[in-house]
Amino acid sequence: MPSGVHLIVLGIAQDGSHPQAGCNRACCKRAWDHPSERHAVSSLALVDPRSRKRWLFDATPDLPAQLHALPEGTTKPIIAGVFLTHGHIGHYAGLMHLGREVMGTSGIDVYAMPRMQTFLETNGPWSQLVKLRNINIVPMVDHQEVSLSDAIKVTPMLVPHRDEYTETVGFSIHGPYKRVLYIPDIDKWEKWTLPIESAIADHDVVFIDGTFFSDGELNGRTMAEVPHPFIAESMARFSKLSAADRIKVRFIHLNHTNPALDPKSAAAASVIAQGFTIAVQGDVVPL
Repeated sequence: MPSGVHLIVLGIAQDGSHPQAGCNRACCKRAWDHPSERHAVSSLALVDPRSRKRWLFDATPDLPAQLHALPEGTTKPIIAGVFLTHGHIGHYAGLMHLGREVMGTSGIDVYAMPRMQTFLETNGPWSQLVKLRNINIVPMVDHQEVSLSDAIKVTPMLVPHRDEYTETVGFSIHGPYKRVLYIPDIDKWEKWTLPIESAIADHDVVFIDGTFFSDGELNGRTMAEVPHPFIAESMARFSKLSAADRIKVRFIHLNHTNPALDPKSAAAASVIAQGFTIAVQGDVVPL
């Protein structure tokens, strides 16, 4: 592991992970049979070796394994805090492991936007985490920087998504030398007030929504009910970017049906051929 501040990719799959519950189709069957081909739910860990602190971006249902995957040698608590993007199950349900039934943590900072904060404070079992002080909710404000140290800053940015329970944010993560963008969920790029091309230009690495590769991926379901920018759409939109900007893009949050999850697939090959990449679980990004 690097000696400086860095990010670790803890997962790259959509909320239901890969393989997904109840799926025995080709997209999941091999992963059921071969554990090495499974993918955890999308999450990043921010590690500061100097302060011996770590923060998570999203608390997924795969939290136990993801915490276990973090490097040893840090002081307790095992994490200093969690930054939440929104209230869909793959992004906050892992908080359950912080409660009295499992870790019984004390005062773990959970950074949340206003509706996310209200959701946690007023709905069980999450409200018990607040009541028992397993977690300490730290309010966030759109585009207002959160300072974790002199050299580490995190800025939430509201993005349009299916906000049934909470608002949705992406994060700009500023290290001593580099900046990383993390947007695992958004409806469509054209709905965002900030041009995604500008955000790409302003960051060194960009983890963005790659939930579906193309239309028609969900047999028997209307994909308009779960809008996301298809990887094919994003690549077409970004085709005029310079090669230096295209290589920054790492698609993450891939649904179990997404053929690009298989690095040997034609879909994954097309991503690479056009100058982009698929996020890789376990990858380390120096900051």
